[in-house]
Amino acid sequence: MVRIEGLRKNFGGFCALDGVDMHVPKGSVYGLVGPNGAGKSTLLRHIMGIYRQDAGSVLVEGVPVYENTEVKGKMIFISDDLFYFQQADTLEMKRFYQGIYPDFDGKTFEKLREVFKNIDVKCRIRKLSKGMQKQVSFWLALCCGPKLLVLDEPVDGLDPVMRWQIWSLIQEERNKCGTTVLISSHNLRELEEVCGHVGIMHQGKIQMERSLLELQGTVTKVQAAFRQGIPALPDGFEVLHMSNAGRVYTMIVKGSPAYARAGLGKLQPLFVDVLPLTLEEIFIYEMGGADYAVQEILL
Repeated sequence: MVRIEGLRKNFGGFCALDGVDMHVPKGSVYGLVGPNGAGKSTLLRHIMGIYRQDAGSVLVEGVPVYENTEVKGKMIFISDDLFYFQQADTLEMKRFYQGIYPDFDGKTFEKLREVFKNIDVKCRIRKLSKGMQKQVSFWLALCCGPKLLVLDEPVDGLDPVMRWQIWSLIQEERNKCGTTVLISSHNLRELEEVCGHVGIMHQGKIQMERSLLELQGTVTKVQAAFRQGIPALPDGFEVLHMSNAGRVYTMIVKGSPAYARAGLGKLQPLFVDVLPLTLEEIFIYEMGGADYAVQEILL
C-alpha cells in the first residue's frame, strides 16, 4: 500500500529524514514508534503528500502521492494538531468533506450519530473540548471510506470508553473495506493490541520494520535460577539486561525463546521460564543499541 525508498528531507540545515525505507502492507495495521524528534510526523506528512521530498520516492498504491488529487481522495489524515474552519460546525464540515471525498457516505454519518451522541452538531467545533474535536475528526473520517487511514497520536485526549469505541470502529472499517491503517503513537501498549506490523524510527531513519510476531521473536524475557550464582554464559549468548532476586535471575536475551532456553539449559539451571515481553520492553532494548538512552523498566 505504502512504499518509501531513500526518503530525505532537510529543513534549512536540519536533516529531518535521512534515507527512510518503509513498506506498509495493504490491509495491515502498522504502528510507527520512536522517541520525540525521530521524524515520525514529518514522515506522515510526506505520505499524505503535504511535504515534497528532497530525494527518494513516496508511493501509495504504486503511484507518487505528492500533488496527486486522485490518490489523496482515498486517504484520510487525523493529526494530533486538529484544524477546522473558524466558524464551522460538524454539519458544515460534513458538507466540506462531501465535496472533497467522492466516497463520503451520508448513511454512515447518520449511523455514527449514536456513537458520537454527545456532540452538538450545530455548535462551532472550535468551541468543543479537544476530546470532542477529535471525535468529530474520526466521525467524518470514517464516513469517507478511506483506503488509507493515517493517524498521528490518534486517541490522545479521549476517555477510556471512547478510546475503545474508536479502535472498534477502525477495526470494523478495516474488516469491511480492507482499509490500511498507519498509526504513529507513543502509547506502545495500545499499539500492541491493534497492530500487526511495527516500524521503529530513530534519528530520521527506520531502524527496524517487522511484523509483530517477528519482532516478538527477536528478543526474549526469561527467568532462571541456579544453585550458586549464575555460571559463565555461552559464547555469543547476548544478554541485553539482567537483574536478580536471590538465586532467580531475570534476563532480556537477544534471540528467540527457543534460543534462550537452549542457551541457558547448558548451564544446568534449577528452572527456566519464558515470560511475556511487551512491545514497550522490546522498543526500549532494541533502541538501546542505537544511541538511545536505555530506560530501566520493572521486570
